[in-house]
Amino acid sequence: MEYWLPVIWFGVIGFGVLMYVLLDGFVLGLGILAPFSEDEAQLDYMMNTAAPIWDGNETWLVLGGAGLLAAFPKAYALILSSLYLPVLLMLVALVFRGVAFEFRFKAQRSKFLWGWAFALGSLCAAFWQGVILGAVVEGMPTQAGKYIGSGLFGNAFAFFSPFSMLTGAAVVFGYALLGACWLILKTEGPLQHTARTLARPLVLVVVVFMGLVSASLPFLSSKIMARWFEDGHFWWLSPVPLLVLANAFALWRAVMQQDRDAKPFLLTMCFFVLGFAGLVLGIWPYIVPPTLTIWQAASPPSSQGFVLVGLVVLLPVILGYTYWSYRVFAGKVEADSGYH
Repeated sequence: MEYWLPVIWFGVIGFGVLMYVLLDGFVLGLGILAPFSEDEAQLDYMMNTAAPIWDGNETWLVLGGAGLLAAFPKAYALILSSLYLPVLLMLVALVFRGVAFEFRFKAQRSKFLWGWAFALGSLCAAFWQGVILGAVVEGMPTQAGKYIGSGLFGNAFAFFSPFSMLTGAAVVFGYALLGACWLILKTEGPLQHTARTLARPLVLVVVVFMGLVSASLPFLSSKIMARWFEDGHFWWLSPVPLLVLANAFALWRAVMQQDRDAKPFLLTMCFFVLGFAGLVLGIWPYIVPPTLTIWQAASPPSSQGFVLVGLVVLLPVILGYTYWSYRVFAGKVEADSGYH
């Protein structure tokens, strides 16, 4: 069990992060697309599509963070202490987004300002999530237990690099695509037409960003793509990039088809799943490349086993609640529906 417990927890944390990205990603995408709404009524319509379920999505972020602390405390300490600024900015943006979401529906004279606050909070949260991802993927080398980084402005800003800025922008456009496809799924009429119009160029932009990020990986100090080209690994890993290309083609066709409302959203989620799979295959067995493997960062087996017992109870509850809430609020949202 000393070998398998870290593997199990790595899978649990990865699943939690992926679920957060898929479920809260489209809500952040709605905020990113908010400036494209024609008027306040259309923005109401956009936000109402996510109003009943948006706050429950952040449960997965809490699960991922708590699991990282419990199962891999060394990785938690290194990541949080080294990336405290982008993590803090991300959390502030998420709080700002949440406050704006609630206050905007109650405001009268300041409704316009809260709409922009919702957009700004969503944009910043998405960008800083991408920066954090980029910094971890780029590699977090340590000296005397401290992150030395490769940033342009010293250790305090060691996360700042061209690659982390690239991943930050990539996540923003990825969430925007997810938000546009969510609107295709949940709305009708002019708003759905606007969403389709926005989704078409976003598909191309996301594909370009995925290509740029992938092309940058072999040149990172963490050598994140090394395993793809060692010992003939490329041949059994090649289905992932091939599936990405096939998914991109299918998504472009689905967005162009006027009678396909659910397919674009499902294919966009597949985009994220395939990208996440490629990332995990690249960094394995590191949880903080190139410093800590999952076994080096793991807490004692007794601690991991103890927390795993609680997870066995908690995870089905979270999955059940998520399934139930999305099932209850399934289907199209009416343009005149309200949120109070």
